[in-house]
Amino acid sequence: QVQLVESGGGLVQAGDSLRLTCAASGRTFSSYAMGWFRQAPGKERQFVADITWNGDSTYYADSVKGRFTISRDNAKNTVYLQMNSLKPEDTAVYLCARRRRSSTAYYSVFGYELWGQGTQVTVSS
Repeated sequence: QVQLVESGGGLVQAGDSLRLTCAASGRTFSSYAMGWFRQAPGKERQFVADITWNGDSTYYADSVKGRFTISRDNAKNTVYLQMNSLKPEDTAVYLCARRRRSSTAYYSVFGYELWGQGTQVTVSS
């Protein structure tokens, strides 16, 4: 059974950087687009970034564009989220997800079929 496991979260100060890692089990990782979402307490899950199966295309929420970078290493079954210039409003649980093969809705939770448990990111001011 395929699983996604996130790591790399923590407590940092505004302006700091973090790199999140999502490790996937299973042989078919390289054939799927992957995404990162975040969810703050009491708020809906929010799209952050997405990367196509071969890394040729990436997509970002406006709120993180220019600060966050998504990448992947298919040889390691891993997707990353490099987060720079962190702000208090970036505080949330960050989750990685596997996009449905048939979906082009990279910005929607409904475009994804498999989710990790998430890793907490807290940014203090």
